[in-house]
Amino acid sequence: MPDLMLEAACQGPVCGVDEAGRGPWAGPVYAAAVILDPERLPVGLDDSKKLTAKARDRLEAEIKDLALAWCVASASVEEIAELNILHATGLAMHRAVAGLQVSAAFALVDGNYRFTLPCPIKTVIGGDGISASIAAASILAKTGRDRLMQEMDSLYPGYGFAAHKGYHAPIHVDALSRLGPCPIHRLSWAPVRLVLERGAMSESEAFED
Repeated sequence: MPDLMLEAACQGPVCGVDEAGRGPWAGPVYAAAVILDPERLPVGLDDSKKLTAKARDRLEAEIKDLALAWCVASASVEEIAELNILHATGLAMHRAVAGLQVSAAFALVDGNYRFTLPCPIKTVIGGDGISASIAAASILAKTGRDRLMQEMDSLYPGYGFAAHKGYHAPIHVDALSRLGPCPIHRLSWAPVRLVLERGAMSESEAFED
């Protein structure tokens, strides 16, 4: 299970940072930053991908209640198109760290890319399974984004966002072909463009027939 050994080796308040939503075809990318209280750790912290939705929801509430500081932020579909997904992820992470109620002296960031954040950083490959702070951040980022995509399912019905959260899925491909894109689709992404081009080609062929 993730622990606080990496945090203990750093000076000052240490935040864990992680993202959710780099891979989907639709929706913003989310990031979270969390400074845990070593004396009041939520029970069962782990990589969000290894937890059930019910466990993530329980831990989200405990993290927000017990942590010394936390912040969830995002970068929009428009920012993803303008900056590309890597730099939009960095922007979301920067916003999350900058939004902490307690200033972080150091950040542990999941992955191997050294984003520019408001404080010095250490990248940790597989960090959400190693650092409790990163694991907590992974949970807040995922639950926050999942909740938004459930709301988007009501706003843009027919795409199945509540189920697949904007990721590649047969129902998503079919809906995109039939309905076309909605305002939260990442039109700059090659797979999305390919589905739309195939749909336009089919319509053109049907018209010619």
